[in-house]
Amino acid sequence: MRLSGEKALQIASSLLENKHLKPRHAHLRTLYDIQKNIIDEAIVIYFQNPHSFTGEDVIEFQSHGGVITAQRIIESCLEAGARLANPGEFTKRAVLNGKMDLSQAEAVAKLIESKSVDAAKILSRQLKGELQNYVNELRDKLVEILAFIEVNIDYAEEDLPLTLQKQIEEKLISIDKEIAKTLQASKSREGLIEGYKVAIVGKPNVGKSSLLNALLHFDRAIISDIAGTTRDTIEEELKIGTHLVKIVDTAGIRQSSDTIEKIGIERSIAAVESADVVIAMFDSGQELDENDHEILSLLQNYKEEKEIIVVLNKSDLTQQIDSKSFKDFTSVSISTKESVSPVIEALQKILDQKNPEDELMLISKRQVEAAQNAHDAIERSFAFLESGELELFAYEINDAITAIAGITTPFERTEILDKMFGSFCLGK
Repeated sequence: MRLSGEKALQIASSLLENKHLKPRHAHLRTLYDIQKNIIDEAIVIYFQNPHSFTGEDVIEFQSHGGVITAQRIIESCLEAGARLANPGEFTKRAVLNGKMDLSQAEAVAKLIESKSVDAAKILSRQLKGELQNYVNELRDKLVEILAFIEVNIDYAEEDLPLTLQKQIEEKLISIDKEIAKTLQASKSREGLIEGYKVAIVGKPNVGKSSLLNALLHFDRAIISDIAGTTRDTIEEELKIGTHLVKIVDTAGIRQSSDTIEKIGIERSIAAVESADVVIAMFDSGQELDENDHEILSLLQNYKEEKEIIVVLNKSDLTQQIDSKSFKDFTSVSISTKESVSPVIEALQKILDQKNPEDELMLISKRQVEAAQNAHDAIERSFAFLESGELELFAYEINDAITAIAGITTPFERTEILDKMFGSFCLGK
């Protein structure tokens, strides 16, 4: 249990019969309630401001396990003048007191909820300030450009380099490419935090549900020889290597007049649209029919934006399918319990490629939107720079700075003055 605030030490002392606490030392202390009844013997640590998570005085109680003991300690703190913290208030105070920025606060929240090793690694790096350093570097470069332009607008009589416009354009192109690269990497890897989504698609009765059950090692989906048994999407989570995967078994895609089946097919197509990886299944014991060709046509629409694994099931039967229709494929026989490890290996290879550890990524929609707004503002600014409309150019660059700075710490206009007077001998 933790107390934070200017009265934290005073409130804690009332539970300890005013015994002294040395900052950053663990003390074994007996805790008492307001009626002087013993609550527990616990470890008490005093983090004196500003050397604490929130930047305020923080007291930490480490009691014996159990809900009742913890509840009595909290109630005693409340009776002594404390109040319950609002959701996220400790981290909010840390941000307000300059102990961390917004990107680090988001990393804290997502690290608590992370379900994969890969996500935890990315979030730990962001918590250490990796994104903060990246944003600060971009912001400094943009502020420097804005300072040059505002000097040119307001102090036209000063001697400025004749090649200034070319220098600014080159710097801006470099910044724009850097933001675009980060955006692309973040969007392609957004499943890393919440879990990558994998959709299994195919016509009815090709073994989609059997594959799902084999991957999960239990019978999650109903299996039968009757085509169209699966009428809705079934979603489950599993680990592939170090990756969290949300795998979706979909209804068989085919021409159907059944109203319920049509809805299931529509949801199957929607699952493909939202998936990071698509496993397309075909029956190797049959020739390709119109339903197979419809699936191939569907895959063709997404081949540039999604990873696709083609699985030819029923490899134990005499092959009737024309395998030349596929550039690459994996053969399995799920009904004979043949190993599905080739599918797992193909999945892991794709997911490993989506997680290069040296690349920075944005971890929330808020961060992606901020970076996108900065990118758009920079793109608009090029035309104004070329036409010499410096006031409009400065307006767009200011928007870009505000957007990119919003990822970590709001932008202050005084930063421009520092650059202006630091780079030029103005007002001498």
